[in-house]
Amino acid sequence: MNFLTRILPIILSGFTVASFSLAQDDATVAQTACRIRVVDDQSGWPVPLVELRTTNHVRFVSDNAGVIAIDDPSLLDREVYFSVVGHGYEVPADGFGFRGVRLTPRRGETRTVKVHRTAIAKRVGRLTGAGLFVESQKLGDHLDWHDAPIFGCDTVQNAVHRGKMYWAWGDTRIASYPLGIFAMTSGTTSTTPFRSLQPPLKPKFDLFLDPRGRPKGVAAFPGDGPTWLTGYVSLSDQDGKPHLVAFYRKIKGHLQTYEAGLCEWNDSTSEFEIVRTVWKASEGGSPPSLAEEGHPAFWTDAEGTRWLLFGNPLPRIQVQANYEAWKDYENWKTLTPQKTLRSADDDTQIVPHSGSIVWNAFRKRWVTVFMQKFGKPSAFGTLWYAEADSPMGPWGTAVEILSHDNYTFYNPRLHPNVTPQSGSTLLFEGTYTAEFANHAEPTPYYDYNQILYRLDLDDPALQPAQSSVHSLHP
Repeated sequence: MNFLTRILPIILSGFTVASFSLAQDDATVAQTACRIRVVDDQSGWPVPLVELRTTNHVRFVSDNAGVIAIDDPSLLDREVYFSVVGHGYEVPADGFGFRGVRLTPRRGETRTVKVHRTAIAKRVGRLTGAGLFVESQKLGDHLDWHDAPIFGCDTVQNAVHRGKMYWAWGDTRIASYPLGIFAMTSGTTSTTPFRSLQPPLKPKFDLFLDPRGRPKGVAAFPGDGPTWLTGYVSLSDQDGKPHLVAFYRKIKGHLQTYEAGLCEWNDSTSEFEIVRTVWKASEGGSPPSLAEEGHPAFWTDAEGTRWLLFGNPLPRIQVQANYEAWKDYENWKTLTPQKTLRSADDDTQIVPHSGSIVWNAFRKRWVTVFMQKFGKPSAFGTLWYAEADSPMGPWGTAVEILSHDNYTFYNPRLHPNVTPQSGSTLLFEGTYTAEFANHAEPTPYYDYNQILYRLDLDDPALQPAQSSVHSLHP
């Protein structure tokens, strides 16, 4: 027997094994782990971002499908106690105050953990980052899903422009190096980007990429440090041409603005360009008020004039809603927003820190979702809802809709354009991060990413916010 005769069966055997491993069906893949389904005990919806923690601190986190795959040999075929941590979802406490479940994970089997929603807002899923369906894919599900080439995204800005929804994010994490992209990343979707308003959420962004196929910074303006955009909006000029515009800031040190101005999207280069610089620290004076962040809202006054309002959350800037007025920065009008809102829980005064407002056709009022400054239990992770007859206020009683256990959830952005105008569903997203919390341990995959929530405005729990507005107008 010659060498080729002896070696050929081994070679062919290797190809056979490789082909078999690549051709495993979903059923075979599913046998490699135990499937844990985390579901809402009332709706039956899958619940993302629920952690199961063992007594020796092994952590598992449900993905956008509410699934966890357990294949750890030390946990299989034995009873295991898992603490349940859900940020607005929980299981009942036992006699010692522990909130958890006992499970016996077995390969190829499914266990269900039912959690009770304690927050008014319902978690829909994660919008950005990698591993949106990482647990499900271990079990052979959602194999057609491909993550975007990013690991994390800070604060979102978005606007409808030329028939598409344009999205932009702040500092962005990538896989290849600890330092990411600090000149805003961006992408587009249709104006109805979500197939469903309930989980599992499958957000697909058409990202703007560099020649090497990597997400690119779309606001790489001169000067050291990050570029951040705010006041992101599409405005028409006197000839009807739309312009996607924003207010930019250059940042140094610890969140310190040293330059600010106006910028505009160039459709041919898929990048922003500076229109004008309105302030530099080197020239003295204080930063302009919009440099402190702001989301846009359109408002028509009693005289029929259409205005653009910027606020974070409540309006601080007013300018006529056209491109020429936007460029005329010296004539922007400064507003003084309401400083506090009364809590429906105990009449304490809540200080808004960040958020946005929109007109809501279902409520026939202006509504806001905002983050509280120095809330509890999370200093920068407690969100509230309130209503007003006018965007200028007065704003009524605020109802807490969401909080986090020693975790931050900042810059919530309402999305009125992606839900039916007459419907009762209100969507908002925010940045979920361990930053600014008390030595919080970052949540794998989810940390420093955008998470989408929904409010059902016919929920009786929101009644204190809805009824309080009447008392403001004797």
